[in-house]
Amino acid sequence: MEHKSQEVLDINPRGQFPAFKCGKYILNESFAACFFLENEYKSQGTKLIPDSPDVQAQMYQRMFEVFTLGQKMVDVIYYNYLVPEGERHDSAIQRNKEALTAELKLWEGYLKKTDCCLAGKEFTLADVLVFPVIAYMFRSGLSSERYPALGKYYNSLKDRPSIKATWPPTWQGTPAQDTLKAI
Repeated sequence: MEHKSQEVLDINPRGQFPAFKCGKYILNESFAACFFLENEYKSQGTKLIPDSPDVQAQMYQRMFEVFTLGQKMVDVIYYNYLVPEGERHDSAIQRNKEALTAELKLWEGYLKKTDCCLAGKEFTLADVLVFPVIAYMFRSGLSSERYPALGKYYNSLKDRPSIKATWPPTWQGTPAQDTLKAI
C-alpha cells in the first residue's frame, strides 16, 4: 500500500504509516495501535501488559525511553541525509555519536539486569516497541562485541516467530550497513 494513496489518506491525513483501522477505530500512531490491540484482544496470544505493578512500571519506562534512543540513533544514521551539506559540521557528528554511545551504555546496563527481556523474564509490550529500534541499529552495524547485553537481547528475540513473520522484506538477502560500526 502506498503511503500517499487515497486509501491511506482517508484514514491518516498526514499520509504516513501506520495507518491502522480496526472496525470503527482509527489509530495512526504505533504506540496507540499497540495499546489498543493489547486491550482489545488481551485474551488472545501473548499477554503483553503484565499484571504486576513493578513489572508494568519497568515496561512503561522502557517503552517511552525508546523515543530518546530512537532520536539519538536517527541523529547519527541520517545526519548527512537530514542536514544540508553546507550546514554539516564534524563537531555535530562527533557530538551525535557521543550522545548515542552514552544512551547505548544506559540500555546495555538495563539489559544486564534482566533475564531476557526489557521488563524482566517475560516478553512485554516494551519489547514489541523497542526491539525494532535495536534490530535497526544492529542492521546498521552496531557491534555486539562492544554491546554484549544488547547483542544478547537482539539475538534472543530475533528468531521469535512473531518477529520473524514481521521482519522487513528488504532486509532479507541484502547486505547490512556499517553506519554504526564505530559507535
